[in-house]
Amino acid sequence: MQQDWWKEAVVYQVYWRSFLDSDGDGYGDLEGVIKKLDYIKYLGIDVIWLNPCYESPDIDNGYDISSYQEIMDKAGTMEVFNRLLEEVHKRDMKLIMDLVVNHTSDQHYWFQESRKSTDNPYRDYYIWKPGRNGREPNNWRSYFTPSTWEYDEKTNEYYFHSFAVEQPDLNWENPAVRREIYQMMRYWLDKGIDGFRMDVINLLAKIPGFPDAEKPEDISYLGNNPGIHDYLQEMHEEVLKDYDIFTVGEIPFVTPEDGLLYVGEDRKELNTLFHFEVLDDMKSWDLLQFKSIQKRWYEGLWKRGWNSQFLNNHDHTRLVTRFGNDKEYRQQSATCFATLIHTLPGIPYVFQGEEIGMTGVRFNSIDEYNDIAMINEYKERVANGEDSNSVFEELVPFSRDNSRTPMQWNDEKNAGFTSGQPWIQVNPNYHEINVKKALDDPDSIFYYYQNLIEMRKRHSVMTYGEYHPILEDHPTIYAYYRVDENEKWFILLNLSEEDTSFSFTENKVFVKQLVIHNYPVKQDSANSIRLRPYEARVYTI
Repeated sequence: MQQDWWKEAVVYQVYWRSFLDSDGDGYGDLEGVIKKLDYIKYLGIDVIWLNPCYESPDIDNGYDISSYQEIMDKAGTMEVFNRLLEEVHKRDMKLIMDLVVNHTSDQHYWFQESRKSTDNPYRDYYIWKPGRNGREPNNWRSYFTPSTWEYDEKTNEYYFHSFAVEQPDLNWENPAVRREIYQMMRYWLDKGIDGFRMDVINLLAKIPGFPDAEKPEDISYLGNNPGIHDYLQEMHEEVLKDYDIFTVGEIPFVTPEDGLLYVGEDRKELNTLFHFEVLDDMKSWDLLQFKSIQKRWYEGLWKRGWNSQFLNNHDHTRLVTRFGNDKEYRQQSATCFATLIHTLPGIPYVFQGEEIGMTGVRFNSIDEYNDIAMINEYKERVANGEDSNSVFEELVPFSRDNSRTPMQWNDEKNAGFTSGQPWIQVNPNYHEINVKKALDDPDSIFYYYQNLIEMRKRHSVMTYGEYHPILEDHPTIYAYYRVDENEKWFILLNLSEEDTSFSFTENKVFVKQLVIHNYPVKQDSANSIRLRPYEARVYTI
């Protein structure tokens, strides 16, 4: 198997606007990231993924870009970015940026020109269609709105948007668009960044002819369409092959078979991907479903492509709240799920605050939320006659704001995030859950993550070892081996709130040494043990 630096990495996601505010304006910024690089390094991180900091009207928290080669005022300046990159590299870490090229902001120069007239040179940079029978060109839904089409009076046509109306999709069929994007990518790579996390990269190609969807509510028709692999192979040939970098594609609606087409080492497209069979398709914790997903993806990619492991990010509720128990078993469930993520095949991701067990949040009303996806869905459903309280209660657990509250650094005002008014409310539990408290406690979730990451670096079996699950039908125990030519490890997890027993003898598991565990352990029986709620153990064989 080919060995690469990025396969051995642990990635830390920095959602900078909620990380640390250095100037008191209520928004985190790049200067704040610089101030906390030593903290990230201390955790043991290799790669920082920085969410979009490009010039933007900020309708969708930076994913609506108005200029690809400028820095948003809220984030800082290009001088600060250059210094951030330098300081990251000084600490032997790497920095990857979000690449958002499915769409731009409607404030981007290209779109401002495109909407001026049907014969404008930039018209074909975006997707424009005449209406059909006085309505939209087809019945497709977007992620954020009831239609992918927005009418523009000036030219009496509709433009296409997979997300908000302020985020028109680029027309990747236009070679001029692709040349512009490749030039922009080279600009950042020549600065010295170490790769890209590619936002919804499988949405670039659209279904030819834009036919009506049989089930418009199933928006999978937005992705994985004919031509997508031509674009990505061209991107590799024109840009990516010339740099020693790491690329990870955000790829919804994908199976292992489809995934291999994006990340197969013989395909010359991307290094690895995020799929969403867990975070999008598994609304609550279902261990049997999770085991099945892991097995299918392992068998689909092993020795041919590379996977990612994550259970939360800026778009999904924090894992300890969504899948674990953020109350009586917060510490245990946080560390148990951490063990899972860092011992399964693939690159582990840590979302800022995950390493101290930060939880989801509940605000009192829809007016206190910032998540554009949640707000738009709430308005649409209430306008269609649904009860506002019922809709609100249904949306709260999955709001993206659950993961976007400010980083909890200490128990001082605003959790030490800002001296001003934070752009989004701080989770009230910051007095109990914060970095300072975690660093002062040798048994904290933070140090458990640190130990896991160090263990992964010292033992290549956790990166390159084969994966062999046992007890595949057990509803609460997840047990598997990682095996290479030098070592054999056994991972034993109780992913439930109930005690359960495990027999080494019956399962023919002959362990040698307990390497890491999240409960005090005195002495194991030779035959069996009682696993406590969310107990995690890793053994050498």
